[in-house]
Parts: sequence; structure tokens; C-alpha cells
Amino acid sequence: MSEHSRRNLFRAGAVASVAALQPAPALAHAARVGCAPPLGPVRVHPGDPRYEDLVRRGNRRFVGTPDEVRVVGSTQQVVEAVREAVRSRRRVAVRSGGHGFEGFVDDPGVRVVIDLSGLTGVYFDPRRSAFAVEAGATLGEVYRRLYLGWGVTIPGGSCPGVGVGGHIAGGGYGRLSRLHGLAADFLHAIEIVVVTAAGDVRAVVASREPADPHRELWWAHTGGGGGNFGVVTRYWFRSLPQPPARVVNFTVTWPWAGMDERDFHRLAGNFGTWCERHSAPGAPQARLYSELVLTSRSAGAHLLTGQVPGDAGPLLDEHVTAVGAGVGVTPVRSQETLPWLAATLGKDSDDGKGWRLKVKSAFHRTGLTGRQLAAAYHHLALVGDDAPARSMSLNTYGGAINSVPPAATATARRDATMLLFYLTGWTDPAEDDRHLGRLREFYRDMYADTHGVPAGGAYINYPDVDLADPAWNRSGRPWSALYYGDRYARLQAVKAHWDPRDVFRHALSVRRA
Repeated sequence: MSEHSRRNLFRAGAVASVAALQPAPALAHAARVGCAPPLGPVRVHPGDPRYEDLVRRGNRRFVGTPDEVRVVGSTQQVVEAVREAVRSRRRVAVRSGGHGFEGFVDDPGVRVVIDLSGLTGVYFDPRRSAFAVEAGATLGEVYRRLYLGWGVTIPGGSCPGVGVGGHIAGGGYGRLSRLHGLAADFLHAIEIVVVTAAGDVRAVVASREPADPHRELWWAHTGGGGGNFGVVTRYWFRSLPQPPARVVNFTVTWPWAGMDERDFHRLAGNFGTWCERHSAPGAPQARLYSELVLTSRSAGAHLLTGQVPGDAGPLLDEHVTAVGAGVGVTPVRSQETLPWLAATLGKDSDDGKGWRLKVKSAFHRTGLTGRQLAAAYHHLALVGDDAPARSMSLNTYGGAINSVPPAATATARRDATMLLFYLTGWTDPAEDDRHLGRLREFYRDMYADTHGVPAGGAYINYPDVDLADPAWNRSGRPWSALYYGDRYARLQAVKAHWDPRDVFRHALSVRRA
């Protein structure tokens, strides 16, 4: 298949031509060669003043106690770190931005953590005619450098501090995804450190080229999740889209005060109906991204927040009108038109670090049912001291995401119109059981008709170990089917070939067949 055909397969519409954007080879080479040497390798052990910071980089529910943290700045340093861990028979895990919602990296069994903080390069690679992004870079830095250097972006997540390492491997969903697709839909190749059956450690490059013997390894990283097959050190992207020159960031607030159950049902139901009607590939409304954050009563109000290109005309007004139709409380609306990069990097940087968190997710093809609306109201409208703060966000989905043929990537859900995100956060460890229990009950009641789990599956970048627990998943469907659908057997084959010793594993990692 030609490169032109592959581009059409992955994304129709206007994209930036890599050839047209290619800088002079000497300049591109100078961007990575002849500069300062790479950071590391740095070994940090217990007792080192840097140790506590490196083991507390994410969800405060989980703090690891590894023998050492290896801060690396090159692929060869990763090879050496993995080789040493394998030879000493110590379990290894890798950390990019530190935003994992479960304790995969901070598992007590993990003795060596490879921290990718030194792998942050973002540049054009003329050898591959592709944009290279090292796996320790944050989304904010990727957006800034790609846009300022070439006027393009990856359509990834909205939190600038998130690391690309696991984000891309899980699909990479964000505010431009309805317009352009998932970040992984533009993935051309990966560089990854793997371990053979004999225990040899090496770095390999796998691309989407049909003749590449490693192509299945590339495919597994287009939605197959992080921490499964090796340590990704670099991603290459082609045909990256140009973001809008200016965008409108908006927030509409409906207060809890004066809102009864009928109003709540109408608000959430309207949003689901809008998503059902306006999430087809190529729909004009796919230019708009929004999320309806339904909060617990103690938070005071529900929020509709999102972004639309500055030249989208009446699209935003029509969306707000449709979502608020028939709701008997008066909303408050605010909006601001900004250059795209300023709007993207200026988002609130409080991305959950410092909190104890639990999240859940669910894909929906249609809006919430009447029974689900009643369950949501019951759990969010509670008052008093026995009402932990929590929220349920209904996020727009579909559009260009659903234009990619199902078998083309490892991303299982190409027919959803909404992605729901359930969240609770707190600070006191003594409150763990109360907050965890209430969110679990909320989720169970939302999907009581399908035995506690969503029929449409869940998003692997919002991992939830409860889906592997028969106490909460009584559906008979394994967690792997909920995250990967019928792609799981193919992912298992990749696992068996590229990680036959099961070196890279966690509570929800792909299992060998």
C-alpha cells in the first residue's frame, strides 16, 4: 500500500505535507546532534534526596519502594537499565509523565523504575521523513515545539503535563480528536526496547510499512496500552494536522440550586442526544469538543466546558442551546477566543497530582437510559457528610475517530459517540474505603443491566483494576474484552513474540496466550 493510500486510510481531510515542512537536513541533524550530551544515566536509591520525588510522581494512593530509579536520557541507557534488571531478576517498570491512575509502576513487586525524564526530544527526523517525539516528553512540550516549528500538532489529550509514553500507546484522545482522529492514528513508527526469550535486550524499530517484519509491534501501540511489550523510547508521526489558528474556550454552568431530578435528567439526556446526532465522521459538528461534568451536589454546579474553532460560526450557540433545552435553571456562560497554542498550554495545570484518585470509564454508542439517569441523580444528589465529592463527565467522541477502519489499529472502539469519565479525589488516606466504595457503587448501579460493567467497553488510558475483580465485574466478560474487544487475541500474539518472558507486566497488562 502506498504512503498516499495509507494517509487516506487513516485520515481524510486537510493535513500538513511532511515533504513541504521538512527543514534543511543539516538543521534537522543539528537539532539532535552536536548539542549537549543526554541526561543520565542517573541512579537514585533510597536515602538520596531525589528519591521521594521520583517515587511520588503520580496518584498519591500509590507510592513505590523500588531498589532504584534509573533516570535515563537515551535509548542505549534504557537498554542497559533493562539488561541489568533482567540479569539480576528484578522486576522493572517504566514511567513517563507519572499520570497513571492505578499502581502499575508503584507496585510493591517493582524493584527498578526506569524514569524517562531525560528523553524529551521533539524534532523532525529526515531519515524517516517523520516527526520524532521521545517518550519522556510532555504533551505540552510536544504541542509547543511541533506548532512553533512546523505549524502542526498531534490531536492528543488536554493536560499539558501528561507524558506521551503511555498516552500514545493507549490511543491518545483529546480535544481535536473528533476533528482529526486519535493521536495514535498518525503513528508511523516506534522505537522500543524489548527482551528476547534468551534474555537478550535490544532496541528495535517497528513501523506501519506493510513490508516491515515488525509491523505487528507497531500495530500493538496504536491502542494496545502501555507497559505491555517493552519500553518505548521514541515515536514517529507522519501527516500531522494543522490545528485551528484560533479557538473559543467556553464554560456554561448550571447550578444545583433550583435543579430538580427532571432538570438533571433533561440536561444529561440532551447532551447524549446531541452526541448521537452529531458524531458521524465528517459531520460539521465534529469540529466541536465538549464535556458535560455532572458533579456531586456539594460542588454546587454542573459544567459544560470545551473548545470550538474560532471560525465555527453558530455551532457553539446551537450546541449550548440544545444541551440546555428545557432545563429549568438559568445557566451562566463565559467564553474566550485565544490563539490555539495559548489556549492549549494555558489550561489549568492541576492534573490530579497530589490527590488520591480513583477513575473509571465507559464508551457509549447512545445517550444514557432513563434508568442510568436516575442512578446518576441518586449518587450525585446526595447531601451531608456521607456524600464524597465525585463527578461523571460525558465527553464528546466519534467524528474522525470513527472513520478509521476497525482492523487498522489496536483501538477497539470506533463506533462510540460518548466517552464517560468517572472520578473521585481526596487527600486523607483514612478516607480511602469510603471514597472507593461510593464510586464503585455508582459505577455498578449505572451498569446494573450489564452486570456492573459498560456494554460498550472502557478506555485503557483510564485503567480500572475493578474490571478484573469478579466482585465488581459480574458480567462474565473478562477485563481484556472490555478494553480491547476482539483485538485481544492479536495483542496476545504480539506479547508472546516480543515479551515471551513477561518482563513487562502489571495488573491489567496483556497476557500471553
